Amino acid sequence: MKKSLLYILLILFSAPGILYSQNINTKDNFNVLIRDEEGDLNRDGKMDKVMVYMDTVNTTRPLKLQIFLSKPNGKLDLAVSSTKIIESMYPLEKNGKYNGFQIPDFFIENGILTMRSEIKGGNITFDFKYRNGNFELINVKKLTNNSTKGYVNEYTVFTETNFNLITGLRTETDDNLGSKKILNKRKKTVLIRPLPKIQDFKFSDMYLY
Repeated sequence: MKKSLLYILLILFSAPGILYSQNINTKDNFNVLIRDEEGDLNRDGKMDKVMVYMDTVNTTRPLKLQIFLSKPNGKLDLAVSSTKIIESMYPLEKNGKYNGFQIPDFFIENGILTMRSEIKGGNITFDFKYRNGNFELINVKKLTNNSTKGYVNEYTVFTETNFNLITGLRTETDDNLGSKKILNKRKKTVLIRPLPKIQDFKFSDMYLY
C-alpha cells in the first residue's frame, strides 16, 4: 500500500521540464487509478462506480473519467469514458507546465454525480443526473474570490453563483465572508437546451458558467 502511494506521488510531482523534453506518447496508457467512488447513479438499488485514471506514460499526464453502471446480473457496464472533462496535469497549451489545479473530486449522493474542481480564485461544482440514458448537467455552483470588484471593508468578498439548468435561473450573490452580509444579488434566466451531456463536456467549459 505504501509503495503504491509513493508511486502515485512520484508521478504526480515529477519535474515537468524533464517530462516535457521527452517525446509525447500517443498511445493511451491509463494505468494508475486516481479517483474511485461508488454509489447508486441509475436508482436501481445497486452500486455503480466512477473512476479516474492517469496516463503516466504520456508526458502531459492526461486523465480519463469512466462511469460504470450496474446490470441486473450484478456486473458493471461501461456507460461513459471521457478524456476531455479533466485537464491534463502538464497540458501542451501551457507548454508542458503544471496546470496549477488539483485533480477534481467526484461524489455520488441521492443519485447525483458531483464533480468538484478548482478554478482560479475559487472552486466550482457540477451536478450530473442520469436521465434518458445520459448523464445531463442539471446544476452548477461556483464560489470565487471577488476582491477585484472594488468593495472596501475588512472582510474578504466572495461571489457565489448558483445556476439551475433545469429552470434556467442563474443567481450571483456578492457577500462578505465572515459577516454573511449580502452586498449585491443578481438574477437572470439562461435556458440551455438540450442540457449538456457529460460525455460532451470539456474542462474548458467550466468557464462558461
